[in-house]
Amino acid sequence: MKQHMHHPAVTSAPATEQAMDHDHAGHQGGHDKHAGHKPEMFRDRLAVSLALTVPILYLSEQFQDWFGYEAVSFPGDGLVVPILSTILFVYAGSVFLQGGYRELRNRAPGMMTLISLAITVAYVYSLAVSLGLSGKPFYWELATLLDVMLLGHWMEMRSIQSASRALEHLAAMVPDTAHRVADDGSIAEVPAASLVVGDRIVVRPGEQVPADGDVTDGASSMNEAFLTGESRPVSKSVGAEVVAGAVNGEGALTVLITRTGDETTLSQIMRLVEEAQESRGRFQVLADRAAYWLTIIAVGVSLPTLGGWLLFGSSGATFAVARAVTVLVIACPHALGLAIPLVNMNATAISARNGILVRNREAFERGRNIRFVAFDKTGTLTEGRFVVSRIATSGVSEHEALLLTAGLERSSEHPLAAAIVEEAVDRGINPPIGAGVRAVPGQGLEGKIDGRLVRVGRPEWATELGVQLAPALKEELAVADERGESAIVTMDDQRVIAVTSLADKVRDSARETVEWLRSANVEPIMITGDAEAVAQTVATDLGIARYYARVLPQDKARIVRELTAEGPTAFVGDGINDAPALLEADLGVAIGAGTNVAIESADLVLVEDDPSDVARALTLSRATHRKMIQNLAWATGYNAVALPLAAGVAYTAGILLSPAIGALFMSLSTVIVAINAMLLRRIDLESAKMTSDRKGDRSMQPVAPAGLEP
Repeated sequence: MKQHMHHPAVTSAPATEQAMDHDHAGHQGGHDKHAGHKPEMFRDRLAVSLALTVPILYLSEQFQDWFGYEAVSFPGDGLVVPILSTILFVYAGSVFLQGGYRELRNRAPGMMTLISLAITVAYVYSLAVSLGLSGKPFYWELATLLDVMLLGHWMEMRSIQSASRALEHLAAMVPDTAHRVADDGSIAEVPAASLVVGDRIVVRPGEQVPADGDVTDGASSMNEAFLTGESRPVSKSVGAEVVAGAVNGEGALTVLITRTGDETTLSQIMRLVEEAQESRGRFQVLADRAAYWLTIIAVGVSLPTLGGWLLFGSSGATFAVARAVTVLVIACPHALGLAIPLVNMNATAISARNGILVRNREAFERGRNIRFVAFDKTGTLTEGRFVVSRIATSGVSEHEALLLTAGLERSSEHPLAAAIVEEAVDRGINPPIGAGVRAVPGQGLEGKIDGRLVRVGRPEWATELGVQLAPALKEELAVADERGESAIVTMDDQRVIAVTSLADKVRDSARETVEWLRSANVEPIMITGDAEAVAQTVATDLGIARYYARVLPQDKARIVRELTAEGPTAFVGDGINDAPALLEADLGVAIGAGTNVAIESADLVLVEDDPSDVARALTLSRATHRKMIQNLAWATGYNAVALPLAAGVAYTAGILLSPAIGALFMSLSTVIVAINAMLLRRIDLESAKMTSDRKGDRSMQPVAPAGLEP
C-alpha cells in the first residue's frame, strides 16, 4: 500500500516562516496568535520599548522616592511621561491588541485577550489620572509590563523558530544547481528545479544529490544520515538508488532521474514532518481547553478583585486597579499555549533525524501504553534472505565440502545457491567453476570439479540414486526438517559428503529488541505465514513465547484485532501486504520503508529495516509524554499559586505582586516550559538502537520497569 504523495513543493526560504505562520501554540482551536510575526519583530519592538521606558522610569515619582533622587525639571515635563507612554502603548502594545481582537472576533478569548485587557486598563486608568482623576498613574508599570511581555514573546518565538528548523535544515539539503548530461554527452549546469524524470545528471564527489534517481554509471559511497539517522556511508554502484539530499563521497556518479520536486523522498519527509508538527494530539486538545478556561477564570477573578478592593479595601483605586491588572497578566495562558506544541515540535524533529517519521500524532502519544508489539516475521525480524546456518560433513572437511558445493552453485541463480556462494566468499574460499554443469529437472545440479563428479540438490535425490548416507548426515537432515530449514546435499558418485542447512537470517538487532520489550513489560509477538516449524525456530531463537504460524495475509488484521481487545497493540510490518493489520493496530509501524516513506496505512514510518527502531520510537513516545505531563503540571500548578497572590490574598503577610512582577513571573513560567521542552533533545536515542556490542549498557532499561507509564 505504499504510494507517493503529491503536495506543493517546499523550498528552503519559507520553511521556517511556514512553520511559524501556523498556530505554533495550537491555541484555542487553531487561531493564529502571532500571524506572520517573526522573532525579529518582537526584538525590534523590545529595543524601542526599552528606549522609551528609561525616561519614563527616570521621571516616575515612585522611582524618585525609592532611589532618593529628584528628576530634572523643565517646562512641560509633566507631559513627557503620558506622551511616551502613549507612543509605547500604540507601538509596543499594538501586536497584543491586534491578537486580542482576533481572539474575540473568533470567539476564542485567550492569552492575547488578557494582555490586551491588562495594558488597556493600565493605560486608560493612567491617562485618566493625568487628566484629573484622583489616584496614581500606572505609566512605569505599563512600560515595564510591555517590556517583559515583548521579551517573553521574543524568547518564545526564538524557541519556536529553533524547534521548527527541522524543515529548514531538510530543505537546505537540496542543491540549487545540477550537472545535466546532454544527448551528445556534454555536461551543463542547470537549475535543480528544471530537472525532469528521464534526465541524466552527474553527481561529483562532495556534491549533494538534487533529485531521486538510479545510478547508471560509476561507484561511490553516500551519506544518507538525513534519511536513516545512520551517518556511515552507504555504497552506491550501477543500479543503486540515490535520494535527493544525500551527500556523495569519493566517486563521480551518473544518475538517471526517477523522481523530482514534491515526489522526492526528501519532499515526502518534509511533508510528514510539517504535518506532524502541526497535528494536534489528545494532550494538545487538553492544553487548549485548560488555556480557554484559564482565560475565563482570569477575567472572572480580576473583576471581583477590582470590586472587592474598591469596596472593602483601604488602599484606594490605584491599588485595586493594580490587583486586577496583575491578575490578568499573571494568568495569561502563555505557558499552557506552549506546553504541548514545543514538545511536539522537538519530538518530531528528533524522530525525523533518526529515521522515525510520525504520521499520526495521537497514535504516537498512545505508544507509551503499548502492551503488545506484534511483528511480521519475514523482512522485519528476519532479513528475508537465506544464509547458511550449518554444514555437516562425512569424510571431508567443511572447507572442501563448501568448495565443492559452491563450485556447482556458482552456475545457478537460485536464492539458496546465492547464499552458499556468499558463505564461501565470506570464509575466503574461491571455488572453481564446475565443468559441464547441467541442471537435473526437479533434483539439482551435477558437474565436475577438478575432474571429480559432484551433485548438489534435494535430499530425495540421494535416496533415488542409492548413494550412501552416513547416520550423522541423516540426523542433520532430521534436525533441519524439524527446524523448518532448507537442506541441500552434496554427493559424489558413491556417497553423500555434506548436508548444508539454510534458513532465513534473523536480524542482528531483533534479539536485543525483543529483550528490551520484555524488560519494558511489553510482550513481543510474532505473526508469520511460514510453517509451524519455521515459526517455532525463529521464535525460540529470539525468545518470543507467543507466535502465530501459517497466517494468511487477510488473517493478520483479525489477529491484531484480537490482540487489541487484550490491550493496546502495536503492529510492525513492511507496509505492503500488511496494510490491513497496520490500520487495525493501536499503533501501526511500517518498517524498512526506505525511500517510499509515504505509507498511508501506518502511524509511524521507520525508514530503516531495523527492529530496534521500534524501541527507539517507544522510548521517544514515553519521553515525549513525560515532557507533556511536566509542562501541563507546571503551567496549571503555577497559576493555582500565582492567581491568589496576584489578587492580593497575602497582602496582610507583606506579599504583593506588582503588574510588572506578575508579567515577569508569567514570562519565567513560559521560559521554563520552553526550556523543559528543549531538554527533550538530550534523550539518547542512539542507546535505544541496540547492537550486539551493548554489553552491560543499562541506559535503555525502561524508566519504569513495571511498564511504559512514567
